[in-house]
Amino acid sequence: LECDAFCHEKFFHIYLRNANSQLLVMRPDSDDAGFENVTDHEIKKDTGMNFDMHYYKTTKPSEGMPVAFSVKVDDKNYYMCCEEESGKMIVRFKEGQVPKDISGDSNIIFFKREFNSTKEFKFEYSLEQGMFLAFEPEGIYRKLILKKLSREDEVDETTKIRI
Repeated sequence: LECDAFCHEKFFHIYLRNANSQLLVMRPDSDDAGFENVTDHEIKKDTGMNFDMHYYKTTKPSEGMPVAFSVKVDDKNYYMCCEEESGKMIVRFKEGQVPKDISGDSNIIFFKREFNSTKEFKFEYSLEQGMFLAFEPEGIYRKLILKKLSREDEVDETTKIRI
């Protein structure tokens, strides 16, 4: 038996937008992220808007490309992870770098899957089948969350993320 392992392969600088064309912005003061109305002209480097999507090779075949996300804010690097809090899985950002090699399960890996085009995707959390990155309204923006879908082929616009 071979355990799951991930080896960092490459990364790309990207912007993540939801179905409403809002841009994902990470706020280090709250260690979370949300989708906000930001125009292309308002995007600034190292302000939590420009993410890196890290691709990993895996020893186990999977449905979707294993990826992790990181972002730089004020010369500090943060990586996206998922943690349980009060019985609910939440998306967090922690200071540090994504690892080059991961042996076993990891709370930073998501499986990138096509949503309905080559630029729109959904990202399934690697540790819980059927849990996807999504957004929900919270105050003036839409907070990045993990959302359980009842069926894998369910079309849910809140899980659609454009790169």
